[in-house]
Amino acid sequence: MDTIALILAIIGSVNWGLVGIFRFDLVAWIFGGQAAVISRIIYTLVGLAGLWCITLLFRRNRAIDEP
Repeated sequence: MDTIALILAIIGSVNWGLVGIFRFDLVAWIFGGQAAVISRIIYTLVGLAGLWCITLLFRRNRAIDEP
């Protein structure tokens, strides 16, 4: 689950970088606009993945804790 969340978060960050620098929304361009159902699903998944990634900040590294 962590890997999928990180991949989606990376996709979202690349998309936001493109929006910020070039005013180009790659997800909307690929899937037919921001209002398209598939685009909204992807935006929602990216948002949920970002929330999941917040939990990574508060987890302890088990490799360090175990001898």
